[in-house]
Amino acid sequence: MKRIARGSQTSASAAVGTQVKRRREQRGMAAAELARQAGLSKATLSQIEAGNGNPTIETLDAIAVTLRIPLTDLLTRDSAAEPLHVTGTDLPDGELGHELLRRISGSNSLEICRLRIPPHHQLQGVPHSAGTVEHLVVAAGEVTAGPTEALVQLRTGDMLAFAGDTPHVYITADMPADVTVVMAHPR
Repeated sequence: MKRIARGSQTSASAAVGTQVKRRREQRGMAAAELARQAGLSKATLSQIEAGNGNPTIETLDAIAVTLRIPLTDLLTRDSAAEPLHVTGTDLPDGELGHELLRRISGSNSLEICRLRIPPHHQLQGVPHSAGTVEHLVVAAGEVTAGPTEALVQLRTGDMLAFAGDTPHVYITADMPADVTVVMAHPR
């Protein structure tokens, strides 16, 4: 199992290289054939797959087009090869915490965040891109949240989904709230 402590991360070049190689192999395509169809030298593709290259957007786009996948699929650090465990972090009492836990590619770009809100706190949500949907799951505590015109009081275990492309807010009363937020952004 791969374990990532907060603050550590793999290199972006290595992540791109892993995705290029993985997608090429999923299609049963030889490296030489991908390089030929994408208009690249075999050496360039080899460097990219090894995580040693610094490819341009144009180069990555040519690879994505050849593999018939969205360019963003090459820019993700997701890997189904092994489980990923992101260790939790401590937060001093009374402080607000917002952590991106994972970004997941697919037909939507998904982000999973942990939002920790201290008591008697109001957090204004900035409207996201058109079509974004926010999903909230309250892990602990209570929070009043949602679009500013249609707030809902949520308790531990409650889930709320709403259009994240409008003004929204998160409000706590006497107790803190620990909320998992999944944002689905359209591509």
